Formats: sequence, C-alpha cells, structure tokens
Amino acid sequence: MDAVMTGLARDGGLLLPETLPEIDTGKLESWRNLPYLYLAMEILGLFIDDMSKNDIEALVEKSYAAFSHPQVTPVRKVGELYILELFHGPTLAFKDVALQLLGNLFEYRLQQSGSFMNIVGATSGDTGSAAIFGVRGKEGINIFILHPHGRTSPIQALQMTTVLDANVFNIAIRGTFDDGQAIVKELFNDLEFRDTYHLGAINSINWARVLAQVVYYVFSFLKLRRIGFDSVDFSVPTGNFGDIFAGFVARRLLPEGCINRLILATNENDILTRFVTRGDYSTAAVRPTSSPSMDIQVASNFERYLYYLRDQDGARVRADMEGFAATGRLDLSSLRERVARDFLSTSVSEKETLATIAEVYEKYDYLLDPHSAVGVRAARELGGERPVICLATAHPAKFGDAVRKATGREVKLPPALAGLEERESRCEILDADTGQVKDYVREHALTGRH
Repeated sequence: MDAVMTGLARDGGLLLPETLPEIDTGKLESWRNLPYLYLAMEILGLFIDDMSKNDIEALVEKSYAAFSHPQVTPVRKVGELYILELFHGPTLAFKDVALQLLGNLFEYRLQQSGSFMNIVGATSGDTGSAAIFGVRGKEGINIFILHPHGRTSPIQALQMTTVLDANVFNIAIRGTFDDGQAIVKELFNDLEFRDTYHLGAINSINWARVLAQVVYYVFSFLKLRRIGFDSVDFSVPTGNFGDIFAGFVARRLLPEGCINRLILATNENDILTRFVTRGDYSTAAVRPTSSPSMDIQVASNFERYLYYLRDQDGARVRADMEGFAATGRLDLSSLRERVARDFLSTSVSEKETLATIAEVYEKYDYLLDPHSAVGVRAARELGGERPVICLATAHPAKFGDAVRKATGREVKLPPALAGLEERESRCEILDADTGQVKDYVREHALTGRH
C-alpha cells in the first residue's frame, strides 16, 4: 500500500516490485473458470501483503460494482479476431478498470490513517474522467487533473468538466499532454511541495494502475484457453506504454508461451513503433489525430520496460533517462533483437484508422472507436497463426465524430454520456507553466487544517 500512496519514487523514478511472482501451470489451471472479480482478488493477493484477504475482496467488489457487464471485461469474437471490451465502466474507457480500484485503495488507506491527499494527474483524454469518477466526493481527497486545452474529444472534456463535486478541480493547459505530464512530474519532484500537500498520483506512473490492468490480460487468456488455445497474441493501442506494460508483466507472470507476442500499435505519433522497429526512441512534434489519447511523444511507463531491457540495472536506466531528458533521444538499436522477442509494432495512419472502423462495421456490424481501430489494424497486419486478442479501450460513442466520418452513422449515446452538453461545467485554463499550476494547487489543496 505504501507504493500505491507514494505513486512516484522520491528520486523521480518509477516503482516496481523487487521480484515478480511466477504462476505455474497448476495455479493457472485452478484459475481456469474464475469470474473476473475472483481472479482479480487472486492476482492482487500475489502482490499485496499488507491487507487482509477480506479487505481485498471488499475493495474489489466495491470497485467493479459500477460496471455494466457482469464479466467486467468480456471477450467477443469479431471475424477472425477476439475483442477484449474494456469500456463497460462508469466513464466507458479502459482506465476505469484500474482507477475505480485505485480510488477505493486511496480511501481505504486514508480512513486508516486519518490523513488527506491531493491527487495531481495529467490526461490525454480518458484517464482524467476515470480518475475523477474514482474519487469524486471522497472524504480527505482533492483531485487536480490537467488536460490539453482543445486537444481531447468534446465528450472527453465534458466528462471531466461537468463533474462539480467540491473536491474536483479541472485545469486545461495551453499545450500538449506531454507538457501536462512534465508539469506533474516537476510537482512530484519538488519534495517539499509534495510532502506539504501529500501529493498522490493517479497516472500510470502509479504501480497499482499497472497491476489492476494485468488482471484482464490473464482473464482474457483464460477465456481462450477454455476453448482450446494454449498461446495467444495481444494487440494493444498505446501511446503511454502503460497498458502494454501491464501485458508485459502478465506475460512474465504466466507460464512460458501463454502470451506469445505483444503487438504494440501506435497512431501517427509513432515514438514507440520507432523504438521497437529501429531502436530509435526520440521525440517529435505531437500530431493531433482522431485517437487523441495516444497523441503522446514521451511514454511515461517506458522506463519500466527499460529496466528489464537493461537487466534490472537501475543505475543504467537512470543514466538513459537523464540522457533522454537532456537530448530528447535514446539510441537503443543494439537491443533490437531482445525487444523483438517481446513486441511487434506498427504505426497506423489516420486514413487506415477510419478505413478499419468502416470495414469492421460493414462486415461484422461492430463499431470500434478510433483507438481500438488502431489496434485491430495492427493485428491484421502483424498477427500470425495464433489467435489475437485486441484491446478495445473506449466506447465508440466517446468519439462520435470519427465514427460518423468513417461510417456515416450517428452513434447513440449511452446513458452515461447523454445530455453532457447541457450540464454546467467548471474548468480553469492556465498556461503550460509549472509555477502557475503549482500556485493553483496550493490555493485549492487540502491541508492538515482541512
């Protein structure tokens, strides 16, 4: 639980377990028919040693009670692919799977300690609303979410800014997601500020986020194992490397060969594809796309994978990340063969994204949002003889303009999104300036006198 509350390590690095447990074939077989909630309890129990089994069970049940599907993350066969639907939570995005749990973990620990926290996070779209819904109205927690002004979908922005609970503060910054993420890291690296205001992290820099996402990789693999498949590939649309790193962790937990390859799918912001295919991890200008949650050039979780790529040499990783911070470039071409054992990757253009939405709808009467379409397109291009599970990371109604452009069809808004435009909203617009954001947080933060 200390790792959950700390979020970012005090030296500015990311937290990882000292060792990862290994799940043998017998244990995996015993999980074969477990419902999602029970599987989550089992996997979380492998990592959490300071909570009772009953408390873990209660938190898991509370966290997933708001999901609209009884399986939480169901798997659907669509043509030759399997779609892992991760959008049945309260904000209709995969971030709910982790952030509903994280919000309840925060509340649990604060109730034990009688303390308080101020959550500060950056979002490219979906993390913000999921985090807000995870902690809105909770005692002893204020939340400050930075999003890039005008660079999310309209619905993504409204999902955040129409939440008017007194503990919720939305900040639209004049810049990109990468600017917002940099500001958040600067706030955490100011240790006096961090300690004074008890800062907490909800971005995927928080290890609990990654851990919660490991569960659906194992769950969906077991679904296919029950119908006769002993090895699968996953296709993951990603910009921040968090979701696919959870897949990497799941791959290491399970017996060898269960998860064969992870297909890393990027949109036109292709820093991660260039890393996998050429060993070139270097920044470029952010291009706005129809999949804005992936419009990222600095992947926050990348250094976690780099730790394993560097044979768990923390000093080497620190040197790498310091060099990257100074130059915006990291040459990892000498490690390409090792990376290829874990990942395949391709970058998907805007034209290809919209074409994929149209083709899947016309052929299978199934609507993809643009992020999920990036993953499906990559799976079609790079998939092999094994079944491919494609992560569907958001409900298509959240990106109605892109779906309409691709299919000519209006997407019916589910109840969670209906009427957002008519609701009152609240948001502060600031420059992408750490000093301005720090002053705003200081003015509105909970303190020991709250």
